[in-house]
Amino acid sequence: MASGDDDDPIIEEVDVYLAKSLADKLYLFQYPVRPSTMTYDDVNHLAARIKPKQQRVELEMAINTMSPNYCRSKGEQIALNVDGTAYDETNTYTAKMMDKQTFSSIQATTNTSRYAAAVFRKGELHVTPLTGILQMRPSFSYLDKADNKTREREAANEGGDSSQDEAEEEVKAITVRFARPESEQARQRRIQSYEFLQKKQAEEPWAHLHYHGVRDSRSEHERQYLFCQSVDASENSELVKTPKEYLAMLMPPLAEEKVVKPVGPSNVLSMAQLRTLPLGDQVKTLMKNVKVMPFANLMGLLASGTDSTAVLRCIQQVALLVQGNWVVKSDVLYPKNTCSPHSGVPAEVLCRGRDFVMWRFTLERSVMRKEITAIIKLPPEDVKEFLEHVAAPRVNRGWEFLLPTDADFIKKHPDVAHRQHMLWLGIQSKLEKVFNCSKEDFMPKNSPQPEPVQISGEQRLKMAQERAQDHRSSLQKDLDAKRAGTGVRIKQEPVGEDEPMDTSSSSSSSSIPNGSVNGYPAGSTAAGFDHTNGNGANASSLELQDFVQKTFRKHFVLTLNEFKRLLNLHLASMPVGRSAFHSISDHMLQEAILLSPCRQILVPFPAQSKAASDEQKVFGLWETGEDFDKQRRLLYDLFTKNYRVRRNMVQTRLAQDFGDVSKADIDRLLSECCSSHAGMWYLKGTIQS
Repeated sequence: MASGDDDDPIIEEVDVYLAKSLADKLYLFQYPVRPSTMTYDDVNHLAARIKPKQQRVELEMAINTMSPNYCRSKGEQIALNVDGTAYDETNTYTAKMMDKQTFSSIQATTNTSRYAAAVFRKGELHVTPLTGILQMRPSFSYLDKADNKTREREAANEGGDSSQDEAEEEVKAITVRFARPESEQARQRRIQSYEFLQKKQAEEPWAHLHYHGVRDSRSEHERQYLFCQSVDASENSELVKTPKEYLAMLMPPLAEEKVVKPVGPSNVLSMAQLRTLPLGDQVKTLMKNVKVMPFANLMGLLASGTDSTAVLRCIQQVALLVQGNWVVKSDVLYPKNTCSPHSGVPAEVLCRGRDFVMWRFTLERSVMRKEITAIIKLPPEDVKEFLEHVAAPRVNRGWEFLLPTDADFIKKHPDVAHRQHMLWLGIQSKLEKVFNCSKEDFMPKNSPQPEPVQISGEQRLKMAQERAQDHRSSLQKDLDAKRAGTGVRIKQEPVGEDEPMDTSSSSSSSSIPNGSVNGYPAGSTAAGFDHTNGNGANASSLELQDFVQKTFRKHFVLTLNEFKRLLNLHLASMPVGRSAFHSISDHMLQEAILLSPCRQILVPFPAQSKAASDEQKVFGLWETGEDFDKQRRLLYDLFTKNYRVRRNMVQTRLAQDFGDVSKADIDRLLSECCSSHAGMWYLKGTIQS
């Protein structure tokens, strides 16, 4: 035993046989969420199915509902959420409780050439190669079914009258498009997409199997195939390999995989990989993926110590300034010789349409998708993609710009803001020609026309003095009218020269007025200030009262913010010079609403509510002369105690005060005054985003 040759003596020699009977159908199942001492051998297997090409297996196993560890109430609740109260043959749980669970497989490894199952018997080792190694984990697909049931119930409670961000037209024009030849690059993107992979997986049908337990006679019969069926000596061959060659056969060296590094920016680059690129490519990659970003956030993503001046030079090559934030250019997202993945529209047309959307956001906080689509005339799916890049849908407000206006950047870099302003003016002139629009079509509808930049300081001072004199005269006339008993209470309040009209629907708190491009006036046409006298103020109050009554007769409940939006739309739709009122303050609007048969509803919003003050001022129609007014007032009273209620709460209160109330009356009351979300009812416009 002293010599090196005797350090590892041979204890026993074993013959090894390769069994091939189950070589193409032997799988190893692993249960990683279950300890090895707790097997599923004695659990009743209800069903089994397999997709051989994808190596996907699903097993249904019974749950012991009589176990002391089983919560019967929870099991019944889960079954109720999944299947509802109605009985159907397609129900997941026929016993009205969760009495089974499904296990779904994932591949532990895709290369099983080095794995085998071996059995040892009578001094012989029989080895069978494995087809696959699958990890069986619980499937929670029943939760998806429960969510679908919940959404169906909510839709039924809403009675089909759910509030949408933008009402879709019932009748839609059919657009016929001919598919363009698919490029190789587009085909590769489509093949690698998640939707394509899901569709491909769904194409392979399930093969249903019959499960046999460990102690079943059929299982014992199948286990015999793990032994080599033919042991003819003529087929056996003596191993003539050297020990090193034999070891190399057993454990072949791992071949180094050649990792193809991306030739350009991609969505999967890590920050470490990103910072190895030139600064221009780093900025382009970030903007292409994020779409819209403040300059401060961009500097935070780059390496510390990066020169901000160099970043400013780079960002202007791949992005445009919108409300003080940087938005990636259209030609970066839609390069030449490409087309829309949705509709096949060429990139040049997409760029023009997206530039128009971005331009509108330089003028106002919110836009309406239908208005955009009517002008650029692109398919709805493309327009929606443009808006999703830079905006988010808001209830009754269309699409609002994602980020607040970055006034700090504009003040810190006025030269960049001015350069971007001039660039936007050039883009506007091109868009006017392409879409055959006038300058007025590009002005925001919820703000007055800005005055020209070239007005001198002396002219401004003179105009301000004239307005102040007119204001004093108007106040004196209003006072005389009150003394004479005319009852005129609402007066017209002139707006300052640089002060925006206070009927904007924007909730932004930025100091930059709406209707400006990156802090600069949006156009060069002077606003026609109309200084009305006392009679004009009286006319404006009468017209405003008439608009208030008609609006609340139609909508019943409105927030101050939503009422201002409707008023802006009304003003924008009127011909120039036809409106009796030119500038309106918030105080004047609220006074006009309260003078009409309306009341303010003091909704107790939660303390952490992020709604703007205009969104928390809620007004409701109080008196119409109908008996139904009493039920409407009772509903308002409920909302003074809580900002959201359940339908059964409304039904109970109505029954207490008015006796039996029909379902039609309750549906009418809720549809007129409320909106539904997640099983709760809110006054219109008060759903928190």
